[in-house]
Amino acid sequence: MRVSVTTWMFIRSYMSFSMKTIRLPRWLAASPTKEIQVKKYKCGLIKPCPANYFAFKICSGAANVVGPTMCFEDRMIMSPVKNNVGRGLNIALVNGTTGAVLGQKAFDMYSGDVMHLVKFLKEIPGGALVLVASYDDPGTKMNDESRKLFSDLGSSYAKQLGFRDSWVFIGAKDLRGKSPFEQFLKNSPDTNKYEGWPELLEMEGCMPPKPF
Repeated sequence: MRVSVTTWMFIRSYMSFSMKTIRLPRWLAASPTKEIQVKKYKCGLIKPCPANYFAFKICSGAANVVGPTMCFEDRMIMSPVKNNVGRGLNIALVNGTTGAVLGQKAFDMYSGDVMHLVKFLKEIPGGALVLVASYDDPGTKMNDESRKLFSDLGSSYAKQLGFRDSWVFIGAKDLRGKSPFEQFLKNSPDTNKYEGWPELLEMEGCMPPKPF
């Protein structure tokens, strides 16, 4: 089934976590100072998702300094704070119907063995969503087999993923067509925000169960 980006994506209109307190200037506030609470929704979105939709927010790593984060349905699956991210590709599996987390793993794509990644991708169960965030270098060890497996999950950019590129992606096994949930930035001296690395990527919004 083909997916409409307009139908499924609510991107770039959300931010931050939990509750935030704003103090009014004195000339606007009665005495004592009043406070306004701005409600935040799942994964820090500032607008709620429609009923039965999943909230998500995925951020790639920033250079080789700040690790990536993945939040799904208000659960932080991977982050530097949880100490479960690593250089290369960080991948989480989520049940596409219930939103339950099935597992997560980091793969070193600079000096690791790419066949560990290939084995992991081949064993993804049917009905699982695949959340991916890059950190530092996601592409050096990529081979044709791993690129094809990501392409089969719906990626449009896996075939060109290279040294120190930035990439965030949500796909699914046996996806027909390409996923609308993907962002990619090429490592280029002309456009890099950091010395030697492109800008970090942030993808957030809402998706229905079984979006593909």
